Amino acid sequence: MVSLSGIIIRPTTEDDWLDVRALRLEMLADTPMAFGDTLESARALGESYWRERGRRGTAGSGANLAAIESADERWVGTMGGYVDRTSGPMLVGVYVSPDYRGAARGVTDALMAGIEEWARTESDALTLRVHSQNTRAITAYERRGYVATGRLFPYILNPHQREMEMRKAL
Repeated sequence: MVSLSGIIIRPTTEDDWLDVRALRLEMLADTPMAFGDTLESARALGESYWRERGRRGTAGSGANLAAIESADERWVGTMGGYVDRTSGPMLVGVYVSPDYRGAARGVTDALMAGIEEWARTESDALTLRVHSQNTRAITAYERRGYVATGRLFPYILNPHQREMEMRKAL
């Protein structure tokens, strides 16, 4: 667990399922093109799904971190990682609430540092995919050392749109 000026960064647990769900719904409402499911489909998922999603932080096969405002225990950000058989460690589920974004707040950097630390135990690089029209995210990744590989993939919710692959040497 890491503390950053009133923000706690820690792995998620099964018991966090209500907060995991609430933040995921916020993510999908805020930036729908950034994720592989829809707000409508996520709202329909039951408790067992959200408990499993919370367990990702302690499962040992990947990583899932939450950024929590210590004053009111509000969840303000999350990032995850898993090991893809062909690409190695993948960064996924990146989100920080609008009022906690920006370099001055440090929430994104703290979450990213945690995921990169986990990824170093698996490989010497971390890969991600980002919607090619999500310029805010692309800029944020570039600022943190991620470089486009030139590989494009169909976006899961609309195969006419593309996700670009980015990678960072660790």
